[in-house]
Amino acid sequence: MKEDVYRITEEPIPPDALFDFVRSDADGAVVTFAGVVRDNSLGRETEHLVYDVYREMAEKKLRQVGVEIKEKWGLDRVAILHRVGRMEIGEISVLIAVASPHRREAFEACHYAIDRLKQTVPIWKKEVWKDGETWIEGARPVN
Repeated sequence: MKEDVYRITEEPIPPDALFDFVRSDADGAVVTFAGVVRDNSLGRETEHLVYDVYREMAEKKLRQVGVEIKEKWGLDRVAILHRVGRMEIGEISVLIAVASPHRREAFEACHYAIDRLKQTVPIWKKEVWKDGETWIEGARPVN
């Protein structure tokens, strides 16, 4: 059986980086989610993003999300990569892949994964706009 992948990385993340990690001949569905740096946020023009992380805890929390998914949907393989450092518009900041015999479970599990990641994993994002910047934790600005 293949190992799950739960990793923080400084390297660019290719869109197909996790497909082969999660897919097996028993699976009829592989669903991936890529969080991509967009050119706007909170009504402002984004210049770039910077992600920071408490690495050891973040990787433990990513694994915990994977365990929750496997228990809730009875799946065998989950993989999550999250990038840190400076990211430009169009680059992937997070990639999640889930394999399942059936599509419904794969879609639901992938959706759950990104929501839980934002709720529980200690990752902070700095939004750098043309006219200022702010740190955001999960989906909330940090004051």
